[in-house]
Amino acid sequence: MYRTVVKRMMVVMVIGFLMITPLLAGGQGDKAEGGPTKLTLWTFNALHGDFYLDAMRRWNAEYPDQQIELEVVNTPNVEMHNQLNLAFQAGVGAPDIVDININFFSNFLKGDIQLVPLNDVVDPVRKSFVQSRFDIYSKDGKVYGLPLHVGATVVYYNMEIMDQAGVDVEAIRTWDDFEAAGRKVRDTLGIPMTIVETADQRPFWPMIVQRGGDYLGPDGSVTMDSRINIEVLERLLRWVEEGIAVGAPGGMTSAEEFLPFMNNRGFAALIMPTWYMSRFLNYMPDIAGKVAVRPMPVWNAGDARSCGIGGTGSAVTRQSKNIELAKKFNAFAKLTVESNIKLWEILRFDPPRWEGVWDSPELLKPDPYFYNERIFEMLIKLAEADQIPSPNAGELLADAQTAVRNSVSFWVFEDKSRTPAQALREVAAELRNK
Repeated sequence: MYRTVVKRMMVVMVIGFLMITPLLAGGQGDKAEGGPTKLTLWTFNALHGDFYLDAMRRWNAEYPDQQIELEVVNTPNVEMHNQLNLAFQAGVGAPDIVDININFFSNFLKGDIQLVPLNDVVDPVRKSFVQSRFDIYSKDGKVYGLPLHVGATVVYYNMEIMDQAGVDVEAIRTWDDFEAAGRKVRDTLGIPMTIVETADQRPFWPMIVQRGGDYLGPDGSVTMDSRINIEVLERLLRWVEEGIAVGAPGGMTSAEEFLPFMNNRGFAALIMPTWYMSRFLNYMPDIAGKVAVRPMPVWNAGDARSCGIGGTGSAVTRQSKNIELAKKFNAFAKLTVESNIKLWEILRFDPPRWEGVWDSPELLKPDPYFYNERIFEMLIKLAEADQIPSPNAGELLADAQTAVRNSVSFWVFEDKSRTPAQALREVAAELRNK
């Protein structure tokens, strides 16, 4: 009884805080006499904030009669999404625009959706984008979030290591080729070919999506324990057992311990999305000029050579007092040619708009860090051939990702308490019971 009372008191206090937050911030949608309209944007990444502030400056220069003052609030990932959920429950305190991580987006597409449909700004330019990146932020034909990047998964090869091992990366077309190259690197140089995240979901997730598997089916049903998923996880485990792969230090590629591992030649090839390029530039100076970027190998002829993994959807909330202005600014920041070029220049993200962007001079410059190659020439070919599918969305997507990160990866790679089939079947059963 005591715990129940305390819990209720805490909820009341949180709701009370959310109710006074707009007052402390000056109120959403406030406009000084003759001044700009204030819009609040929540994000969980300070670099995203820099991108939006740049968009605000460009907006104000282009629309002098619709000036905005953008207040960017940066809060840690989980905390920000919890605050957003509380604001929606309370009916007050939500921002005008919010960055919602793909890991949590499906949570906000349940019940009475508190986000504004964006089809009217998306439909006129939809064909210029990688379509699947809208799909993951959609429900029942309505788009609720604008993508920040494609997240096309590629392989980053340390060419110095590959050359020393006598491996021709251009001959790696299939995962069998990749595995054979891994044995050669291991036997010749005594280092692993690649890594697996033991506390996250890569390269497992991109490798199953590429092959036609996924955590969920197109209808949102649980497919976690499919034959494809089991076979891919079994192969990754075998790579670890044979020394072709090793667990990522810190369990994930975002861990502080991992970054120097690759910088110091800890392994030869990394299977990660293109948004990871910024990590190379910022944290791995010793391999600058040595890293070549190539499409993923395939399992079988006809498989996609990449897939879009990860993402952030910028949404407009129904609590905004300036919904139309917020929608227009969101579209300006995410859908225009110039803004998509800025995504590359400011964030080093592969822009979701490919038409008029990927073949622009800014993106086709040879990149000195990445083997002095034109990375987007490769990505254009993949996009034109529809070779960058995205995972299926659904209400259980956030729960499915959490299950893989916290349970499947740990059980299979760390404590080895379950086989890949056992681990996937166990979490699949849990998901189906939700």
